[in-house]
Amino acid sequence: QVPLVESGGGEVQAGGSLRLSCTASTHRFRIYNMAWFRQAPGKEREFIAGITWNEDNTYYTDSVKGRFTCTRDNAQNTVYLQMNSLKSEDTGLYSCAANSRGWRWIKVQATYNYWGQGNQVTVSS
Repeated sequence: QVPLVESGGGEVQAGGSLRLSCTASTHRFRIYNMAWFRQAPGKEREFIAGITWNEDNTYYTDSVKGRFTCTRDNAQNTVYLQMNSLKSEDTGLYSCAANSRGWRWIKVQATYNYWGQGNQVTVSS
């Protein structure tokens, strides 16, 4: 088991910023690829951003490129999602997730074994 605890969500006006954090309660955090997924109202959950276990590569869905940054601190067992220039369409439930598959699977939701509780982000226009 890899318990994941998220923090940092909330409500912000369009154009504002938020930073989400996700902390794992495991000393093996550094072996996991980490990702953020978002479920907007009435939509399926989708991949937003991911980072490989060694921090060598990050991946983003097109709609957030240039605005969101995913980083991790393996010493703190924490992954972050810095969200800038937020838009109303960024509203949703954000969840972090961990998998131990290769980088090719980082965008594939079904490969993630461990999930955070979800954190609501609401962007008002």
